[in-house]
Amino acid sequence: MSLTPVPTTVMWDAAMTAYYFGDYHPMNPSRLDATARLARDLGIFDLPQVDIEIPEVASDRQLELAHSPSFIDAVKRVSEDPTLHLPECGLGTEDTPAYEGIHDASARLAGGSYRAADLILAGKLHIVNFGGGMHHASRDKASGFCVYNDCAVAIARLLEQGVKRVAYIDVDAHHGDGTQSIFWDDPRVMTVSMHETGMTLFPGTGFANEVGPDGLASGTSVNVALPADAGDSGWLRTFNAAVEPLVREFRPETIVSQHGCDSHFRDDMSHLKISVDAQRQVAMMVSALAHELCEDRWIATGGGGYNLYDVVPRSWTHLMAVVAGNPLPVDTPVPGRWQQYMLAKYGTQVPALMGDEVDLWWSNWELGFDPADPVDRTIMATRKEVFPHWGLDPWYD
Repeated sequence: MSLTPVPTTVMWDAAMTAYYFGDYHPMNPSRLDATARLARDLGIFDLPQVDIEIPEVASDRQLELAHSPSFIDAVKRVSEDPTLHLPECGLGTEDTPAYEGIHDASARLAGGSYRAADLILAGKLHIVNFGGGMHHASRDKASGFCVYNDCAVAIARLLEQGVKRVAYIDVDAHHGDGTQSIFWDDPRVMTVSMHETGMTLFPGTGFANEVGPDGLASGTSVNVALPADAGDSGWLRTFNAAVEPLVREFRPETIVSQHGCDSHFRDDMSHLKISVDAQRQVAMMVSALAHELCEDRWIATGGGGYNLYDVVPRSWTHLMAVVAGNPLPVDTPVPGRWQQYMLAKYGTQVPALMGDEVDLWWSNWELGFDPADPVDRTIMATRKEVFPHWGLDPWYD
């Protein structure tokens, strides 16, 4: 990982908060406002290496890189009349309600990641779109709060312009099923998802044996379905044991990562027990891979995260700081100005520190496999399924 400042672009504008499913929906856009305010109050937006760019609404042509024209048309129709019943497009459901203007709001998030891809193609390095990460949307259907899959749009744009290999790394608590499905048979893309097992969590997919179809793309879908009670040590050990060796073997030219922070122990939308400190550490591990393998070409997005004011702003502010090559210590005090803002606007008390005051410890996979440990058994299941496709020995490499 580069420990020096890295030229970084953050995609942000208050218009991104138009992505709105209603006051009581868990994915309230106030989490984006709270994150941007914390990053600003901590000085991340004012770092000399950081530029802020306003994302535009993605055009139909841009969205068609990842979605079918018929799906985009359906979203537009629902956007104009949310009372329409179009079950085939996945909108109007309990998890992804329809609302007026949903096309433009969703396409703006996708536009941020499309622009991120263009910046990479123009020679820029680190890009953050913390309003993106809509990984459940598939080519023809919205799902799980996600309408347009901005990560897929960015990846497809990179491929369209000649990038030969893109690694997609997803550490959201939920399986990145939409992104996996869009690139299922494309050997140029390795999708890696480290998530809570589908036996206990939506969308019920993402098991170790989902490795891609027979042929050139076999082994390019990588899934680690963690036990529901996995904590920091197991989560970080998983990244070291399953994610890092496979991404290194794939040798991507660019990394696109999804940093949903709903794995946190205070987030009610999953059962994982991950701290902000560990989420920060994984961001640093992704940064290290981007530096080692991709000459720092890296697009980082947000994703899930439903503890709106405690977890999300701290996790994604850490992400932005890491991307900028200026990581914040976990014992950094939360600015008093931000505490006052959150109390006045949202009526909530927020943590005093940027970390969770945990003892962050994990053991390298080289120390050996423990068959009595359910996390180790999960890791080994993935290694046995995927490593042979890449000429790696699941027991030793």
